Amino acid sequence: MQVEPFEKPSLNCLKQQLDAREDKTLSAAAARSAAAKRRYPDERVQSDYRQQYGIDVDRILHSLAYSRYIDKTQVFYLIENDHITHRMLHVQLVSKVARTIGRFLGLNEDLIEAIAIGHDIGHPPFGHDGERFLSAICRRHGIGEFHHNVQSVQFLENVERKGRGWNLCLQTLDGILCHDGEAHDQMLTPQQDKAFADHDAELAARRSGTPVRLVPMTLEGCVVRFADTISYVGRDIEDAIRLSLITRSDLPPFCLGRLGDTNGTIVYNLVTDVIENSYGKPFVAFSPEISSALEELKRFNYDRIYTNPAIKQHHETIGRIFEHLFERYLDDILHENSASPIYGSFIVGMSDTYFESNGPAHMVRDFIAGMTDQFFLKQAPRKMRPESTFPDIAPGSCRRADD
Repeated sequence: MQVEPFEKPSLNCLKQQLDAREDKTLSAAAARSAAAKRRYPDERVQSDYRQQYGIDVDRILHSLAYSRYIDKTQVFYLIENDHITHRMLHVQLVSKVARTIGRFLGLNEDLIEAIAIGHDIGHPPFGHDGERFLSAICRRHGIGEFHHNVQSVQFLENVERKGRGWNLCLQTLDGILCHDGEAHDQMLTPQQDKAFADHDAELAARRSGTPVRLVPMTLEGCVVRFADTISYVGRDIEDAIRLSLITRSDLPPFCLGRLGDTNGTIVYNLVTDVIENSYGKPFVAFSPEISSALEELKRFNYDRIYTNPAIKQHHETIGRIFEHLFERYLDDILHENSASPIYGSFIVGMSDTYFESNGPAHMVRDFIAGMTDQFFLKQAPRKMRPESTFPDIAPGSCRRADD
């Protein structure tokens, strides 16, 4: 029998087929790869066989800032316990939860993944405490407020690749800017048809402290915003139980009856509710009852976990280190101290575009915001460094079968 010779396919043709397949398989409201917008023409993208949002995923994954997730605080810091959630794990959980929801709603999973893995890339060391410390310092130096979602965009657009940035799609950057998992929404309807001018205006307003409600331009961005909350609310409870800050019986009865008492059941019930209440709709939503239960559970977490004095033992010390390092690096730049870590680890090799757009205080902000927890502590004088808050806890303690 004669075998027909194998004809090597055109990769660009396969890309076109994938773009065309989206019209057949995705929801009518989903973001199409062919409609992605980039700030600058990009010959590498035009000649690439990968789809637009898939390229964004790869660029974020290979960014230096992404690799630093591995040693950044989620909620609990200075704790010698490998089972406590760190920022890298949180981001992976958000990506998984969001892609699961997006698959059932017929949305673009590449765009969802790009937004999810990039959404916290601007978080400074020591989590939200670090964010508040750095914001107060930035305001005092006249460069506006510090918000990790704004800083995520700053890293990806203006700091990475020595100031050249990654030229990501507007839909990706918009979802990252608008992810705000701390805000509570029962329903989110995307604000479609944004342009880069709208994106830049939202960035400027957020930095200046002008009140602005950030709403994603795509359903994919809305899904990631919901997934952010779903991913942390139950996980933070498990971590707090593991550290003996709360017990499972402390959870509010109203929440227990509707969401469950473990991270596994909480995530499952929230994801199920979002899918059931968003399928075929031009919005993403929880049911009113589940939304109320989630809102109450978030208040419980805030009162019993996030503001618990037991995890704030070194709060003032960390704040003093932020102050010390910011002033030290700023002085180093003003006096052109090329031996300073901010030169060797950050400034050297930066593009002219970066220097034209950022003054000394901006550079210090970007340098500190990019630090991991351990790198941050190593920059501080030894006498200022705090010790661990909690002793190590034996593996397996406080665990449940469905944690």
